[in-house]
Amino acid sequence: MADTAPVADLSGWHNAPFGFAGLIHDCFEKGEGPGVVLIPEVPGVTTEVLALGEHLVSEGFTVVIPSLFGRPGKPDSAARALLVGVRVCVSAEFRALTTHASRPVADYLRALARDLAARTPAPGVGVIGMCFTGGFALAAAVDEVVLAPVMSQPSVPLALTAARRTDPGLSPAELRQVADRTRNAGLCVLGLRFSEDRMAPAERFATLREQLGSAFECIELDSSPGNSAGFSRHAHSVLTHELRETPGHPALRARDEVVAFLNRRLRP
Repeated sequence: MADTAPVADLSGWHNAPFGFAGLIHDCFEKGEGPGVVLIPEVPGVTTEVLALGEHLVSEGFTVVIPSLFGRPGKPDSAARALLVGVRVCVSAEFRALTTHASRPVADYLRALARDLAARTPAPGVGVIGMCFTGGFALAAAVDEVVLAPVMSQPSVPLALTAARRTDPGLSPAELRQVADRTRNAGLCVLGLRFSEDRMAPAERFATLREQLGSAFECIELDSSPGNSAGFSRHAHSVLTHELRETPGHPALRARDEVVAFLNRRLRP
C-alpha cells in the first residue's frame, strides 16, 4: 500500500513555449489522443502534478502543462508554495485578490486550448485546474473548444469573506457565457473538493449549482472528523497530495472519475 502521493519527473516531456497577447510560458507536452490542458497548482509544475500528467498520458490523452509560475520539475514544499503564492497573488496576470473578475491568464489558457484542439483528434479538449488555478478551468470554458472543464478545489479568490466564499472565480460575464453553453451546447462541468476544505468552500460550489444546475457535477470527499479514509480536516489537493495509489482509496476513485468524465466528453 502506497503511503505517499505518486510523483514523476520531466523525463519525456517536450517543452514548447506558447505565447498569446503578450504572455508567454513554457508548456510541457506528452502523449497522444484527445487533448487535455493540465493547469498546475501552486507552487507550479511539481513532481506531484507531473505524476497526474503521466497518468493522463497513460490513459490515452495528449497532455499540455503550462508552467505559469514556479520552477518546473521540483517537488512541492510548504516554503516554495508560500513564496510562489505571495508572488502570484499580487500578479496582474492572475488578479487573485479581485472578486468577480476576468483574468488575463484566462485568455491565455483559452488560446492554449484552441492550439491544442487544432492538433489533436477530438472535437475539443479538456482543461483541469487545481487549487489556485481551479477557477481558470471554468473561465477557459467560455471557448467552445473546451468540452470538459474540471475544477479541483478551486481557491481563488481567497475565501476570506462571505462574498469571496461564494465567488466562483471568474467574471459575471464569463459565468453567463459558460451557463449559456450548458443550456444550449450540452457543456458539463466537473468540480472536486474535500468536505471540510475552507480554501475551496462549499459556498463556491453552491453558487455553481445555482448557476449551472445539473450541468455541474460534483465529487465531494469526506474529510470530516473520523472519516474512514483518515483524511485530515486540512485535506485539500484531491488529485495530487492526498491521492494514494491504493485500491479503493477515495482520491484514487476521484481521479478515475475525472478520467471517465474526460472520456465521456472527448470520446463521444
